[in-house]
Amino acid sequence: MAEDYPHISRYREDLERLIAAGGSDNELNIRRAFEYCLVAYCREHSDRLTLVPELRTDARARPDGADAQVIPDGTVRDAMRLTRGYWEAKDRHDDLDAEIRNKFNRGYPRDNIIFENSRTAALFQNGGEVMRADMSREQDLHLLIRRFLDYELPQSRELRRAQRQFNDDLPSVLANLREAVDAAQADNPGYQAAAAEFLALCQKSISPEVSDADVREMLLQHILTKDIFLRVFTEDQFHRENNIAAQLDALERTFFTGDARRQAIDRLRPYYSAIHIAAVGIADYAEKQQFLKTIYENFYKAYNPAAADRLGVVYTPNEVVDFIIRGADWLLQKHFGKTLADTGVQILDPATGTGTFITNLINHLPAERLEYKYLNEIHANEVAILPYYIANLNIEHTYTELTRQYKEFPNLVLVDTLDNMDWGGATSGAVQRQGALELGGMSADNWVRLGLQNEKPISVIIGNPPYNDSQNNWNDFNPNREYPELKQRITDTYVAASSAQKTHQYDMYKHFIRWSSDRLADDGIIGFITNRAYLDSLQDDGFRRTILNEFSDLYIIDLGGNFQRGSGRGNVFGIRIGVAIGLFVRRSDAQSPGKIHYYALDDEQSAQAKLSELDKLTLSGMNFQEITPDSSGNWLNQGNPDFGKLMPLADKQTKFAKQHDDERAVFRLYSVGVKTDRDDWVYDFDIQNLRNKALFFSDKYNELLDERKPVDPVIKWSSTLESRFKRGERIVFNDGKRIKSLWRPFTTKWHYAEPLMNDRLTRNHYEMFGKDLRQDNKVICVKGLSATYFSVLASNTIVNEKFAGTNNGSTFCLPLYRYPDEGEGERVCNITDWAIERVN
Repeated sequence: MAEDYPHISRYREDLERLIAAGGSDNELNIRRAFEYCLVAYCREHSDRLTLVPELRTDARARPDGADAQVIPDGTVRDAMRLTRGYWEAKDRHDDLDAEIRNKFNRGYPRDNIIFENSRTAALFQNGGEVMRADMSREQDLHLLIRRFLDYELPQSRELRRAQRQFNDDLPSVLANLREAVDAAQADNPGYQAAAAEFLALCQKSISPEVSDADVREMLLQHILTKDIFLRVFTEDQFHRENNIAAQLDALERTFFTGDARRQAIDRLRPYYSAIHIAAVGIADYAEKQQFLKTIYENFYKAYNPAAADRLGVVYTPNEVVDFIIRGADWLLQKHFGKTLADTGVQILDPATGTGTFITNLINHLPAERLEYKYLNEIHANEVAILPYYIANLNIEHTYTELTRQYKEFPNLVLVDTLDNMDWGGATSGAVQRQGALELGGMSADNWVRLGLQNEKPISVIIGNPPYNDSQNNWNDFNPNREYPELKQRITDTYVAASSAQKTHQYDMYKHFIRWSSDRLADDGIIGFITNRAYLDSLQDDGFRRTILNEFSDLYIIDLGGNFQRGSGRGNVFGIRIGVAIGLFVRRSDAQSPGKIHYYALDDEQSAQAKLSELDKLTLSGMNFQEITPDSSGNWLNQGNPDFGKLMPLADKQTKFAKQHDDERAVFRLYSVGVKTDRDDWVYDFDIQNLRNKALFFSDKYNELLDERKPVDPVIKWSSTLESRFKRGERIVFNDGKRIKSLWRPFTTKWHYAEPLMNDRLTRNHYEMFGKDLRQDNKVICVKGLSATYFSVLASNTIVNEKFAGTNNGSTFCLPLYRYPDEGEGERVCNITDWAIERVN
């Protein structure tokens, strides 16, 4: 049976181990064994279930009418954060039936709950017992657990069905709404005037790049989501009093009321109704917030998947948020003798999303300091209208729940943080912003809010910035925005300090760290959860050097979860990249470089286990490893210092040396293999098939170029090809560009070596094999620097980037000869005089 039910077998082993280690079989000692078992089953379930330990739930009616706290040992949640069922453990020697009656009398739920005492498990569903299992019989226990997890409460089942229907209906509903807006734009003077004024104000207060299309999208999101808020929170104060919601309401009323509105979104009403039914069963306000955030994520990914990719729409677990807040508070006390609640400590979330960091911060602050901090020293920015809505609603309601009085949150700004570089000269900007008051409406208020924020010295910056590098799919033509001023700052710092030949530092989280490092006061703290690549990626050496010079203490909590490094089951976001929490402290009186304090969670843990550990950890109680970077700027995976005595094979200084005296490596020229981004199109075992494919691709591309329509599923787009398309470059087919090439180890293919069809076919490759890529040479090919193992091969032809390293890590090529001037010159030796002198 062990092979059939491995989780049950593991449970029995864990149970015996806990009894032996703890010397007791009482509930507190042994219940973790069954918890681990349920976690394993939840993790494999198709509905992405999660077991949350000791979550308070609402008590059902008790016979005596008394109130009672109901905190089951575990609550199972689905991906929508709706409750799926409960688990309650009892002592091994308890009378299980008596304990079940007692719990039900106290108001424990009866709809789907397991009671177990490590000997017997009883499953109750829909008010009655449906199954009982001897826990020593593996098959019976397996069937009981599966029946428990497969059961879906009616409100959850209906919402899931409505969600699927919503995804199907939304495109046609959106098309109707867009037609209505287009008609208003063409024929409705009232709408035209209101939309033009709204656009002008948005361009002044949000970003000069806001367009008519952006205003339309803001309006559509407002129309579609208003009912969601009303169904979840059953009140409309937010839409009446929020400045941006009120302005969009006014714009909507110019053309879209009564029957027109009802008919346009009629097909979505079952979705709104299902949300309402599900929300009614959530009495706890904090849980309603989490439910709304999940609804928001699902809505946004259905409404605009490209924007969801670009903006990094993802829910931040409360355990992560609270850990960062607690950590920032402790570090303020340790390094500056202050707390988050103290006057003068200005706090900013630059990418607030749905407002989780601010709502949890409000819950963290002491009651006597809350009102002042809320009104004066807590700030948040958001760039997209939908999460802005939810953030405002969550923040204001959280404050109301705690204080029993409503106050508008005056410091939430609809703005692209990375576009806001005005805080350096706030005085002149403030004068201009005051002039905007004459315009009235939301954007004047928003502009004033931004101006006031820019005048504050920010002491603490916390949040979860977007991670994406560019986008998931270049076919969507959905690149991140360009921020020239900020990009130059990255170039002057992270890139300039790097010794890597190719260092990619322009992804979103690096933008936010760069912006925050510049925005932060001379004494302050940044607390972000981000991609963990900067910890050990060789191309991030410049980032590591810079950040260490700009901050006095770096506290790194490595959460792992990189799918390429392990199973990935332990990623706290469920994404395919590793993540880390970074708390960066800047002290004006500290000496450079700073100190690195590193702590890694066990990467073999499940995501829920990591979150549970974070929930209990405090910076003051953590045993940090103190790291001293090596001479290459590595923090982790440091090399043997003896390697520094060896002759480098290649380096950037030698490659671009103007004279022999500047050479410091064995080979002058080196390069990665050819990166095509479309192997299926430019490689083939058959030369005629390759010709047919290349002709078809070039014809299709040139056709799109003539029509100026850069969207077609046939073309596999990339950033390079898109840039060339925008420049109007054409593909001219040439049979002579078919050459023999090594594609993978010991695998030769015909390669169509057209630069436009290959993402990275560069001057380096022509310098290795001549202008026709067929000249004589011998090349040592080694796996790239980021590879997890070493391999080496040799070639006498041009190679693919994955030739020597097929998964992570490209192939680096070290040629014996060079053909200078991009392959036009005579062959010369590629071994440097510097190397020959040292050998001799």
